Amino acid sequence: MQEIISTLTSRERLHRRGICVIVPTYNNETTIRDVVERCNEQSDDVIVVNDGCTDSTTSILANIEGITIVTLSHNSGKGTALKMGFNKAMEMGFSYAITLDADGQHFPEDIPLMLKANIENPGALIVGERKDLKEQERSGGSKFANAFSNFWFFVQTWKHLKDTQTGFRLYPLRKLHGLSLLTSKYEAELELLVFAAWHGVKLVSQPVNVYYPPREQRVSHFRPGLDFTRIFVLNTILCFLACVYGLPLYIWRALRTILFTLYSLLFFVVCSIGLMTPLVSLYIKIGKMTLKKRDNLHGILQWISKFIMIWHGIPGVKYKHRCNSDESLDGPSVLICNHQSHLDLMTLLPLKKKIVVLTNDWVWRNPFYGYVIRQAEFYPVSAGVDALIPKLRNLVDRGYSIAVYPEGTRSEDCSIGRFHQGAFYIAEQLNLDVVPLILYGAGKVLPKKDKHLHKGIISLDVDRHFSPKEVISLGTLKQRASWFRKYYKSRYDEVSDEYERFC
Repeated sequence: MQEIISTLTSRERLHRRGICVIVPTYNNETTIRDVVERCNEQSDDVIVVNDGCTDSTTSILANIEGITIVTLSHNSGKGTALKMGFNKAMEMGFSYAITLDADGQHFPEDIPLMLKANIENPGALIVGERKDLKEQERSGGSKFANAFSNFWFFVQTWKHLKDTQTGFRLYPLRKLHGLSLLTSKYEAELELLVFAAWHGVKLVSQPVNVYYPPREQRVSHFRPGLDFTRIFVLNTILCFLACVYGLPLYIWRALRTILFTLYSLLFFVVCSIGLMTPLVSLYIKIGKMTLKKRDNLHGILQWISKFIMIWHGIPGVKYKHRCNSDESLDGPSVLICNHQSHLDLMTLLPLKKKIVVLTNDWVWRNPFYGYVIRQAEFYPVSAGVDALIPKLRNLVDRGYSIAVYPEGTRSEDCSIGRFHQGAFYIAEQLNLDVVPLILYGAGKVLPKKDKHLHKGIISLDVDRHFSPKEVISLGTLKQRASWFRKYYKSRYDEVSDEYERFC
């Protein structure tokens, strides 16, 4: 089969997720070319903010191709330079910005680490925690400033970070708060962290490398007396704001989360248990169970699922169903889907009326809706595939598709786990197409071990049909399962990049 599973490079993934690199600079003529060119090797989207440089930095930047330059008429400070860089990035349509200093302290080669942290924590502010900082040769003022900043950051936000002074960060541009209040100097980076914490933005530390050149080669614009005074005044103001602004925000956010979760769970429980189970049970018990009645039962399940997921919707959750192929789902096929959450079944049932799902024992024996799905001819995988084949063949003859979760268990972090071979054995025995369903978001709305719902998007993409001949050409059952897992990982990355660039 000629189907190609694409493997993107780090720079391609950065661009697809809407991540650019911003380098603010002021009089870094000895290091700026090296830093920017190394950034260019990692990213196609590099923005350099020339903060009114008076040395040869301006001419050096003019001779570097493939970068976007923002030039300030005079030196305005790092806070202003960052603000101008963020504005330019948003104007160009980027969703995230990685910032690093132009003095050579940070390693642009660590940009893929920031990308990895972003993929694992979409929407978070990633803080590049400098490794082995205590062993680096630094001035007493630098050591004190970092310890001082870390302490007051904890006091103001009740969150602990080991390195609040690092300039190597990844900012979610749509979640930046306090930009209009931002100070113009380098302590603006602390302000951005504090405001992000107050507004509930997730903060994640990512260890990165650091280089401190010999003292005689360092370029520093830090003025101990004046700058420490300014930092002291800033922390005094932030402590006051923590009481009158940060704390009320935290209380309101916690209360809103509790109310939202209770409301959403109540809606889901009432609809799925209070509506679906009694209504379907009543229908089953009235009259004789015929094949037509079983078909109608599936129609009722589809209607209720559409009501919960589409027509009304789980509060705070948007459901999207997309077909990436002109091929119809009307006929029988084996539908395979990644497994993320208790909500997964509800995302599948709206697809078509004639669908049965192979479930685990916990779902099949569920005290709330187990009776209903047993009557709908859902079967547990623990019964054994060979024992199920005759029953599934009968369902296929009646026009039903068989839905299978090849992973067998829900993923804790939404990653694609190992695929079992059962789905591909069923497809071979019943001579059916295999249709991948790419599920995104269910594990983020209701994570496996979380106690509450989150707002978000649940998307189900219906991929193209893979014919029996194509599937068999992939090799043994083990090879087919391995190939489809790789295919899923590639397709899931595409879908997650599409949605997570707007987190």
